[in-house]
Amino acid sequence: MLPPDDFNPPVGVAQELEPGLRRIVAPNPSPMTYRGTNTYLLGGRDIAVIDPGPASPAHLEAILAALTPGQRISHILVTHSHLDHSPLARPLAERTGAPVLAFGGPLAGRSAIMERLAQSGPMGGGEGIDHDFAPDITLADGEHISGAGWRLEVLHTPGHLGNHVSLGWGDACFTADHVMGWASSLVSPPDGDLTDFMASCARLQARDWRVFYPGHGAAVESPNARLDWLVSHRLSRETAIVQALRDGPADAATLAARIYADTPAALLPAATRNVLAHLVDLTQKSMVAPQDDLQADARFRLL
Repeated sequence: MLPPDDFNPPVGVAQELEPGLRRIVAPNPSPMTYRGTNTYLLGGRDIAVIDPGPASPAHLEAILAALTPGQRISHILVTHSHLDHSPLARPLAERTGAPVLAFGGPLAGRSAIMERLAQSGPMGGGEGIDHDFAPDITLADGEHISGAGWRLEVLHTPGHLGNHVSLGWGDACFTADHVMGWASSLVSPPDGDLTDFMASCARLQARDWRVFYPGHGAAVESPNARLDWLVSHRLSRETAIVQALRDGPADAATLAARIYADTPAALLPAATRNVLAHLVDLTQKSMVAPQDDLQADARFRLL
């Protein structure tokens, strides 16, 4: 289902995607960020910067250089507090005077079950969290943000991270790391929550979108089909995990090695975290149970 590897735009160059919208790719390519973080510049006069990106002086200068005479950055919007999305927000705010807006700090939006897991024992996780992130203005689900010629709707879409939001722009949506075309999202407890992820997918499925602009990779031109695939993909992983557990109890790492047999070794730790997210979700559904305490290396059995 992954598209051909043909997304390779020039790094640090503002490219127009449609009238009023430009994208600058940050210089942080990796197996988890693809070609780099997509920073979006929305508007003609008052510019909303969506996901300023990692702590990169070069990327900061690229964003500022993209401004034309008469333009100013009026809003800095952060979809979630991962190190590839949020650290540049504060330096950009200091250079421009624009406020930083987000759903909250790194723990905002975390579900009650994930908070209990975080407090109860070693769950691991915490990959790439920007622990220092704090917005100037806290956004609420359903809130609207406006500038000259543009209007955004805040959609709280937890799952990849509790404070993750998507931003609706008419029939387009900035989906950050919740929906991407090149890969599915990492969901790593206790920061990631598969139960929330699936509910957020269902919320997005309830709307008829024209296009998704993700946090990494190319625009998703068939957004509803991509959402259908993501839900189906997660359900197929759930089925594979349940089938594997019919052979006996196992931990997330063992299950990941069996289920993600064709995955490069460098990505198996992320696959293991995704499997753990499924196991926590299945535990909440009373379909499996840990043999001892619920933690990252627990062995799970079918009920």
